[in-house]
Amino acid sequence: MGEMDIIAKEKDTLVFVEVKTRTSTIFGPPQLAVNPTKQMQLSKVALSYLKAKQLEDVKARFDVVAILLGAKGEEIELIKDAFELQYV
Repeated sequence: MGEMDIIAKEKDTLVFVEVKTRTSTIFGPPQLAVNPTKQMQLSKVALSYLKAKQLEDVKARFDVVAILLGAKGEEIELIKDAFELQYV
């Protein structure tokens, strides 16, 4: 079905984290790779996880970590609550 890069917990919220790394911005910043299709796939994985662990009533959110590796060094950006759960 897919994979989730990181599943973490912040206080009472389960956080599903997608990490995107790029070495250039030729095709845009890394976070743009988490497009609607990717969001749908991540949502399916998250829903499956929540169901399997019987955590349907737990608060959850999706974060994106965007990493740009360039000549000037690394740029790391955490985008909290980057998108909403996508239902099929």
